[in-house]
Amino acid sequence: MIRVAIVDDNTFLQKAILDKLSFFEDIEVKFRAFDGMELLEKLEKNHHLDLILMDIEMPKMNGIEATEAVKNKYPQLKIIMLTVFDNDENIFKSIKAGADGYFLKEVNPQELYNGIVETLNGGAAMTPSIAMKTLKLLREPVTFDDSVNREEITLTTREIEVLEQLSKGLKYNAIAENLFLSAGTIRKHVENIYTKLQVHNKLEAIQKAKSNKLI
Repeated sequence: MIRVAIVDDNTFLQKAILDKLSFFEDIEVKFRAFDGMELLEKLEKNHHLDLILMDIEMPKMNGIEATEAVKNKYPQLKIIMLTVFDNDENIFKSIKAGADGYFLKEVNPQELYNGIVETLNGGAAMTPSIAMKTLKLLREPVTFDDSVNREEITLTTREIEVLEQLSKGLKYNAIAENLFLSAGTIRKHVENIYTKLQVHNKLEAIQKAKSNKLI
C-alpha cells in the first residue's frame, strides 16, 4: 500500500483529492491536516507515510514552510505540492524547500496517481506547464524579494474573506454558501475588490493581494 497524507485548509478541496485517490486500491490515506502546524503534530504521532500531498496557501504555517520543516525532520518522506497557483515564486520556493513534485489541483486522477508512483520511484512529477516554468527559472534565475514596498490598500474584513475563498478556486455560489450570503452580494464584493486593487480579473486580484500580504 502507498500511505498518503493530505494537507489542505479547505474541506471541499480535501474531499476532491480523496475522490481522485479513491479510484486506486493501493493508495491509503492515513490522515488529513488543515495546515502545516497540524501536519507536524500528526507526524509526531505517526510518520509512517510514503508521501504528502501539500497545499501551499494555508493559515498558521503554509505549505512551503511545512515542506521545509518536514524535510528537515523526516527527509525520507516525499512531498508533492498540490495547488491552484502556478506562479513562479511559489514554484521556486517550493522546490527550494524540498518539494519532490508540483501539480495543479485540476490534475485528473490517473495523472495524480502516476505522479505519486513516479515520485516514490525517485522521479520529479510535475504538471507539464509547471515543468516548463521550472526550466525557465533555471535558465533565467529570478530573485524573489519579500521586502518590496507594498501599496497602501485597505479591504474590509468581508472582502478579505471573499478574496481568501476565491484564492482557493471556489465559485461565487460556493463562497456565498460558505459565508451565508447571496451570490449577488459576493459579486458586489468582488467588484469592490477589483476597484480597490485596480485589477481586472480574479488571478490579478489574488496575486496583488498576496504580494501586499492581504491574504
